[in-house]
Amino acid sequence: MKGYNQSYRSLAFATIMICETLMCGALFYGFSYFTDDTAWEKVMDAPKIQVATIVMLIYAICVKSVGIVVYDRKAYLYEVVKKVVTTNVLFGISGYLILKYGQFMDTWSYMFAWFLVSMLTASMIFRFIVRIFIKSYRTKGGNLRFAVLVGGSKSMAELYGELTNQTWAGYRVKGYFDFEPSAFMPEGCEYLGKPEEATNYLQKFGNTHFLFCGLNDDHHEFIKMIMRYCENNIIRFYSVPDFYEYTQTRMVLESVGNVPVMGIRQDPLSILSNKIIKRTMDVMISGIFLITLFPIILVIVTVITKLTMPGQVFFRQKRNGLNDKEFYCLKFRSMKVNADADRLQATKDDPRKTKWGNIMRKTNIDELPQFINVLMGDMSVVGPRPHMVKHTEEYSKLIDKYMVRHWVKPGITGWSQVTGFRGETKELKDMENRIKGDIWYIENWSVWLDLYIIYKTVANVFKGEEKAY
Repeated sequence: MKGYNQSYRSLAFATIMICETLMCGALFYGFSYFTDDTAWEKVMDAPKIQVATIVMLIYAICVKSVGIVVYDRKAYLYEVVKKVVTTNVLFGISGYLILKYGQFMDTWSYMFAWFLVSMLTASMIFRFIVRIFIKSYRTKGGNLRFAVLVGGSKSMAELYGELTNQTWAGYRVKGYFDFEPSAFMPEGCEYLGKPEEATNYLQKFGNTHFLFCGLNDDHHEFIKMIMRYCENNIIRFYSVPDFYEYTQTRMVLESVGNVPVMGIRQDPLSILSNKIIKRTMDVMISGIFLITLFPIILVIVTVITKLTMPGQVFFRQKRNGLNDKEFYCLKFRSMKVNADADRLQATKDDPRKTKWGNIMRKTNIDELPQFINVLMGDMSVVGPRPHMVKHTEEYSKLIDKYMVRHWVKPGITGWSQVTGFRGETKELKDMENRIKGDIWYIENWSVWLDLYIIYKTVANVFKGEEKAY
């Protein structure tokens, strides 16, 4: 549907970009004007109007490169925030380099830093206002897009919900055609007749922008008739495959050469550029931690461990990682040496734990050696937690889709861990919920999601977690 009404999208994009570019220029000129006769005055090496023009050009290019989603019908708030932050980070880096090495101004200055902070804040507020206006306008009946459904399967009922559950998206479904009224379709979706009557209806009533067809291949004659009518009457035709009986996950359209194929799961980390980005983050974060804080923590843990219990400081355990490959996961030892270490999870009042070990577990200190695993490439900072080999063997037979979690590297922390599914799994449903969270993370991975999980993990360390034992 992104291809529909490109003139509207182009106009909205151009309007927002121009407004923000002018705002950028005005902010920059304002900052430079008010720094006259102050200690910041000497940061300019060229006329203010010239530098402001260059700044505006850089910002416009950044907006064009990153894009704007605020006017998209199914754009959510986090997507708007993500675009604004990405645009301003790119603008800050490129502006700093171009203005500095082009000898236009001293960008290593308070003036430029405050300008960047102000621009981020102003652009965020501006897009929020635009978003509120667009949502209000569509909710009141403006800029609507009307759709007709052909077919009454579960998939079509799900589609109806997606189109209508948020009035601010601006979709209105006129009804559906099927060979008989469908038990799956909600009462709010009007039954319009049989599929062969669809073209007459479209011709008689008009004002239809989209038609979604969910008929199976047995009815190819009806499908071709409806498709032909849509093509000749400027109605966007979409085929809706009915995979509901096989999977309820989001399908992914790909191609092998010129042949379109449908995948049953989105997997952002299968893309090489995303792999490079994630690995770069892992190396940077683990490298910085291991050469700064880790040596100090290691000395403290070693001394206390040696004073409180006999045995090794480190604990090595085989776990399953990427593509089910086994590796040795490192931890600070928090338990007495015992024969059940490779088969039993830690419980709340586990007698194997020492007092010092309990403190390490509560504060997640025992997990810190896994940054070595991250640097070695066996783990990632964020990902599904690696399970013991014995548990993988057991749960893979009991839980559907369990092995999907091994499509990515395991992590020191993960989405399931920060959303309440860490710790002991007393019942099978506890592990099932954890696996659902792991799969959701795999399907929805982004740099922003990783940063959010890291933030939540650090926050939970200071706040304390009920299931950290």
